Amino acid sequence: MWLTLALLCLAAQLSMLGVLAWGGWAMRPFAPAPRDPGQHWPSVSVLVAARDEAWGVEACVRSLLALEYPDLEVIAVDDRSTDATGAILDRLAAQDPRLRVIHVAELPPGWLGKNHAQWRGAGQAGGELLLFTDADIEFAPAALRDAVSILEAERLDHLALGPALTLPGMPLAACVAYFARQFALLLRPWRAHDPDSEGYIGVGAFNLVRASAYRAAGGHARIALRPDDDIRLGQVLKQAGFRQDLRHAPDALRVTWYGSVGEFVRGLEKNVLAGLDYRGVLGLAGLALLLAIELLPWVVLAAGGSTARVAAVSAIGVALATLAGILAVARAPLAAALLQPFAALVFFHACARSILLAWARGGIVWRGTHYPLEELKRNRL
Repeated sequence: MWLTLALLCLAAQLSMLGVLAWGGWAMRPFAPAPRDPGQHWPSVSVLVAARDEAWGVEACVRSLLALEYPDLEVIAVDDRSTDATGAILDRLAAQDPRLRVIHVAELPPGWLGKNHAQWRGAGQAGGELLLFTDADIEFAPAALRDAVSILEAERLDHLALGPALTLPGMPLAACVAYFARQFALLLRPWRAHDPDSEGYIGVGAFNLVRASAYRAAGGHARIALRPDDDIRLGQVLKQAGFRQDLRHAPDALRVTWYGSVGEFVRGLEKNVLAGLDYRGVLGLAGLALLLAIELLPWVVLAAGGSTARVAAVSAIGVALATLAGILAVARAPLAAALLQPFAALVFFHACARSILLAWARGGIVWRGTHYPLEELKRNRL
């Protein structure tokens, strides 16, 4: 029995490694496409939704205003902030006419706050391209120019960029890398560029979209009540027949996604059930199976015979190697891969906690607002 269990776990780990290796090979690098010196650069409107982001919004907006791009406007939407976010944005706008600030005082029914703020900003944007980004991202000066060159050269309608992540501490690095593994296995984001595939992608840090495509697809009005708005924006664009792709761009933009393992757990609270399309029972069953695949080899090491132990060590080795590969891409310490069992337990806890809390509360609580589960479910895509 122990040998059979160890071999099944090994087969599962090899299968996951194979899928991720294929995906890594299929992903193309973030590299600017050549352009003629006199070639037209489309105008870009950058849209930043911010609620209580006083700690980091100034660095984000200053990096946006420092972008080396010839035709740029930045629209910052202060979404009912209770801290100094609005005042900081107004001060920055007084220093640079390219920055406009919209203050949202009330959230209308049928909207999540961030989605409504992005919709409001897009409604006042004049750019041929719209860049949706978060208020805690910092950009390299050439990031937008390089991204637009790719979008134009490849005739894309939507380009998403994955940022570099600042990950303080090895426990957090292991947890985020493990999350990235499961995210990639679930969505297979490398399929997004294939027009014949149902695969799609969106990244909150950087969703660059043609304004005409955004409006034709229905924009954020289509995903007004989706907590996973960044990914679902990619979904509605793909479903509408628009071309999209993803690049990993660690030298172009950076974010401190979470500051601790506790923040990581709380940060997943609003998204997991929506990411499972509200199929919570199926999600819990899948989590239990995943946890068994991760932890059973360690049990076999303690209780199995010699042959079973060899298979168990092999399964553990593949799991550690997979996580180490993701950490290498993220430019994080490879030693964090040794915390793989801990990361698996944290991931299981965070996801199960998110599902159970949503059921217990009858909805999700996000930025101080409760959104009923039945209302959220009506925004299935």
